[in-house]
Amino acid sequence: MNKARLNARENGLGTLLMVNLCCLLLLLCFVACNKNESSTTNLRIFRYNQPNPITSLDPAFARSQNNIWAVHHLFNGLVELDDSMRVAPSIAKYWRISEDGLTYRFIIRQDIFFHPSSAFKGGRGRKVSARDFVYSFGRLLDPQVHSPGSWIFKGKVRENNPFEAENDSVFVMHLANPFPPMLSMLTMQYCSVVPKEAIDYYQEQFRKNPVGTGPFVFKNWLEDQALVLLKNQNYFEKGIPTIDGVLVTFMGDRKTAYLEVQNGNLDILTGLESSFVNDLLTSDGELKEKHKEKFEFQKMPFLNTEYLGINLEFHEKENNPLLIKEVRQALNYGIDRQKMLTTLRNGVGIPASEGFIPKGLPSFNPKKVGGYQYNPDKAVQLLSKAGYNQTNQLPELEIYTNKDYLDLCTFIISNWEQIGVKSSIQVVESSTLRQMMAAGKIPFFRASWIADYPDGESFLTVFYSKNPAPPNYTHFKNFQFDSLYEKALLEKNDEQRHNYYRQMDSIIVEEAPVIFLFYDETAIFTPKKVKGFKPNSVNLLNLKEVYLHEGEANSFFPAENVK
Repeated sequence: MNKARLNARENGLGTLLMVNLCCLLLLLCFVACNKNESSTTNLRIFRYNQPNPITSLDPAFARSQNNIWAVHHLFNGLVELDDSMRVAPSIAKYWRISEDGLTYRFIIRQDIFFHPSSAFKGGRGRKVSARDFVYSFGRLLDPQVHSPGSWIFKGKVRENNPFEAENDSVFVMHLANPFPPMLSMLTMQYCSVVPKEAIDYYQEQFRKNPVGTGPFVFKNWLEDQALVLLKNQNYFEKGIPTIDGVLVTFMGDRKTAYLEVQNGNLDILTGLESSFVNDLLTSDGELKEKHKEKFEFQKMPFLNTEYLGINLEFHEKENNPLLIKEVRQALNYGIDRQKMLTTLRNGVGIPASEGFIPKGLPSFNPKKVGGYQYNPDKAVQLLSKAGYNQTNQLPELEIYTNKDYLDLCTFIISNWEQIGVKSSIQVVESSTLRQMMAAGKIPFFRASWIADYPDGESFLTVFYSKNPAPPNYTHFKNFQFDSLYEKALLEKNDEQRHNYYRQMDSIIVEEAPVIFLFYDETAIFTPKKVKGFKPNSVNLLNLKEVYLHEGEANSFFPAENVK
């Protein structure tokens, strides 16, 4: 019996059986709560897998991608990002920012209602008002909540009455100092609106009893097994959503999830995994011919920069060569980034040859920033200038990384061997690595920085000297950089602010506190039946306008359970 189960898991069947059992349990739960059990009409349920479990459906804890995607389905904020990553209206119809950049006034729509909940009198959802944003934003700052999103407002809004409701339809936010990226930051899922009644009613259990305004309504969540959301029949955007619900499963094995997509049991596959990437893509990043009749493949810039970070305050090692700028520059010239992406990622990704701000942001401009191309001869010259050559070799370097990037670091050290640099790899758990980076306990580490919001400041904050680690894991300090950073925060003209960003990025290129690797790209595979899916550069799963082709409805749930 145990051997049979093991074989089933190896074939991807064991997980599928568990998923089907989970769906059956959910179905029985729904039917038991529904008086009308006669309908058997199929529903259009979009199914996707999260390899990492959801820890909370409360927007105040929307820190990781797994939480962010689920919260995005259930909640709305004042503003959102459109397909071009511009800030667009959501619950706010429009807004005005004062000349001094300190006062933001939002006009709230009056046709948006919270989802039905036992927290409300009579169980029906009530209308959203400006006071709900006063409560929701204040809650992020409440030290008793311990929200990881408190940084959005902490130190940025004034201390006394930072949030006000002039009436039901006018919400006002007061900043302590101008901060141009604030509007973009308000698109983050942390800034979703929640009703005080639901927080008071469910208290700590709000995490698994979410009450929002979003396109989908919470139905059930069996932790680490499945999450079910159903269409919000009263959603304020007419004709949206176009599917009847969402089923999220939690298979930790990405290869198994890939098999489930192939077998038609999941409707999307995101990201790349070494166990199946070569089966899907050619070496230059194109979908293989054998899959073109079954899948659509989309990739686009993802606001994520992958790098090796150098702790510039690490003095525990005597004569640390990484503290010498020419050595850091040499290491940058010594990596063939294009070959690295072709070999390890099948062409998905863009060589980071133009600074820290990735492609996909308006402040990205290679001609004005500069960067590093593969040039081993230049690398050898810089090492010689720093005093290192065949007779006085550079001390061996240690790169700390987690197991997911072992192949990447192995490729890098093989490149560096060609310029006379010896390196080794220390593999540690991801959580341990982050702790060591934050504590400044390691000199050299693999890291990535994903934009919290679509503005170049989200990347440059990593090097502002007044910031601790995180985000300033390199402990970079540069007076000119800091001066430009502070100027940019006061600049209301977008193009001039972007020019400041580019000047700062040029300083990062010159001083090289990091080894630039690549700018990430999203890699998304969907079966042909999935229509209307649009990827975006913040890797947010938006299912509002996705639909399943006629004749491709799923049969997980009877239609009466949408009611």
